[in-house]
Amino acid sequence: MLTAASVAAGVVLPTGSIAFAQDTAAAASTAQGVNASGNVGHYRFRVGDIAATVLSDGLIGGPPQIYASDAQEAELEEVLRQAFLPTDHMTLNLNTLLIETQGRRILLEAGAGQTMGPLGGRIFDNLAAIGLRPDDIDIVVISHTHPDHVGNLRTADGGKAFPRATVFAPRADWDFFIRHEPDLSYMPVPEDFRRHFAAAIRQSLEPVTDEIELYEAGTEIVPGLTTLPALGHTPGMANFLVHSGSDQLLLTADLAYHPIVNIDHAWLPGPDRDKETALASRRRIFDMAAADRLPVLGFHFPFPGLGRMLKMDTGYAWVPANWQF
Repeated sequence: MLTAASVAAGVVLPTGSIAFAQDTAAAASTAQGVNASGNVGHYRFRVGDIAATVLSDGLIGGPPQIYASDAQEAELEEVLRQAFLPTDHMTLNLNTLLIETQGRRILLEAGAGQTMGPLGGRIFDNLAAIGLRPDDIDIVVISHTHPDHVGNLRTADGGKAFPRATVFAPRADWDFFIRHEPDLSYMPVPEDFRRHFAAAIRQSLEPVTDEIELYEAGTEIVPGLTTLPALGHTPGMANFLVHSGSDQLLLTADLAYHPIVNIDHAWLPGPDRDKETALASRRRIFDMAAADRLPVLGFHFPFPGLGRMLKMDTGYAWVPANWQF
């Protein structure tokens, strides 16, 4: 996903080698003030027999217009004011999900690390908070290969951040971003940003290039974890369906960035490579979520990102889930 998308936002990618999460997690924690306030960055629940934990990797963000590209400026500002949100900056969360099933620990999305600004890279602290280390992860599954979904795959010294894990990524994204020089002209950002964006993807994935497992959307990765086609944001983006018995959980990746601008209002995300295909994917999956009353986890939604999709006469509405203790 694309964020921190203009100089006006005050956040740009590094111009030299990419800085990664594990060397700067402490600085990010201090910047966020999370530990000082006593708030946690993990949230446990269950999907049938599957233990699930949302692990925050922190925060990113950018100008609201980036995430609502077709909104009129005045209307967008009014919607944000009515939601008690800033009108000049939209904060997005990084909600990765750890599932534990059949003796395996599977991480859905790796998170951003420091590739998209200084407030990412908290996943390692939050793993430690639940008594786990990176080498306890058996599988990492990536919905698409934008930096905020793959940034934590690489350590600062170029090694594998999750040393034992098998990493799965969509084949179409691998072909577009890694095997060929990607055409990022669709991104509404300066050319310099596009170059650093592409470099962040390549550097993040470099440690796992020789052993990556490529999948087609629709594949079952392991029993209880199925990928769903959600094309348009990138050539191969997938959504995830976690299922156990009659219980299910839908992970929507970057179909929507924030419920206020992409669900309660149907504005189009600027970073979608193919906006028409992305819109069709969004409607198809949102319709499924609403019709089947599925619990949903939004990768960028306010932590812990859980709720349900409600079908309305004019579109959809986001209903956050009640907190479980």
